[in-house]
Amino acid sequence: MDLPGKDAGALKQTEGREKILVRKKMAEIPLLTPYKMGKFLLSHRYPETPGIWTKEQVEAWKPIVDAVHEKGGIFFCQLWHVGRVSNYGFQPNGQAPISSTDKPLTPQLRASGVDVAEFSPPRRLRTDEIPQIVQDFRVAARNAIEAGFDGVEIHGAHGYLIDQFLKDQVNDRTDKYGGSLENRCRFALEVVEAVVDEIGADKVGIRLSPFANYSESGDSNPEALGLYMAESLNKYGILYCHMVEPRMVTLGEKFETPHSLVPMRKAFKGTFIAAGGYGREDGNKTIASGYADLVAYGRLFLANPDLPRRFELNAPLNKYDRNTFYSLDPVVGYTDYPFLESTA
Repeated sequence: MDLPGKDAGALKQTEGREKILVRKKMAEIPLLTPYKMGKFLLSHRYPETPGIWTKEQVEAWKPIVDAVHEKGGIFFCQLWHVGRVSNYGFQPNGQAPISSTDKPLTPQLRASGVDVAEFSPPRRLRTDEIPQIVQDFRVAARNAIEAGFDGVEIHGAHGYLIDQFLKDQVNDRTDKYGGSLENRCRFALEVVEAVVDEIGADKVGIRLSPFANYSESGDSNPEALGLYMAESLNKYGILYCHMVEPRMVTLGEKFETPHSLVPMRKAFKGTFIAAGGYGREDGNKTIASGYADLVAYGRLFLANPDLPRRFELNAPLNKYDRNTFYSLDPVVGYTDYPFLESTA
């Protein structure tokens, strides 16, 4: 969902499950697919991504959230702002996307792995404009709770707006939001503070990827960045910190690396979640060793709506089809992967 809202990747993972959960209630719950839920007017990457910034959208989410809760699920809404990972066609009046910088992005292969995304040169946010963006996150969080979500996850990873402020290979500012590590982390922590102030720390998580270089957003010292953020987040007492493994430097590929999330895991006082290319065996090992409290699964969960059951039985997994990631089809790539019973 775009800000206010959810990462398209997470959207695919969660909305697919949402629709599965309410499959038996189709007659009474109108399912809203991404292309029916509006388009954000500030900074948008993907066409027809659902939002949560209008009253109509808040009301539209309620039956979906209720259906998840009826099945005993816990449902967090991921809030994101893509910043410069956008183009004129997605902006009101064809204006430039906003960012921490005015450095443009080169065209890149989309997350679907099928086609190439083009990006327009961004406009550097003025210092006096940044509080309004922080306020946008606050409003998004308020709307999510009104819609019935159990909490929100602030998307501070993968080269999107918050990450564009965090990383020194992108952030070339000379004001209080640029330069030093403390300054580059200021925007992210202001967003956290605003959201915590609005809905309470026990309903807030954050996703970070200090080691990743998604959308040309790398950092010269990712260990220092990750550790500073982990330590700083303790001040706000948020529920969890969700970090992407150092091995996931670029989209969808794992690399051998000497780096580890252990220092961040030790520094952060709340629940620590690790993500990035996990399977059944290494996921179990990660929990057993205390490396993380939880392991997040994305692509495997998308392709296997009954993933926990398959893991429990050590059953074969469906293979995901990257060609259908982020599609506008309301079924294909969302709810058409078979359950274990239908493949037995």
